[in-house]
Amino acid sequence: MSYPIQFMLVFFAMAIADVCWTYYFIKIDERKSVAAGIWGSAIYVCGAFGVLSYTHDKTFIIPAILGSFLGTYLTVEYKKKKENK
Repeated sequence: MSYPIQFMLVFFAMAIADVCWTYYFIKIDERKSVAAGIWGSAIYVCGAFGVLSYTHDKTFIIPAILGSFLGTYLTVEYKKKKENK
């Protein structure tokens, strides 16, 4: 797989993992154990791909960090807008 494609895959995998983390904590706060478990499983799948990528090539830590930030930021902003309506 080419480097740019792998870069984008790691970026999106970690962004999705952080969306999952955010909803995982929301579902825990709501005491919804099944939903939290599903989000927890999704975290593992997305996170595993990112970790395996940057343990193979340390430069993939950069898209992992950027994706993690963007995933959490966008999810929290979406949740705030949804609650304000």
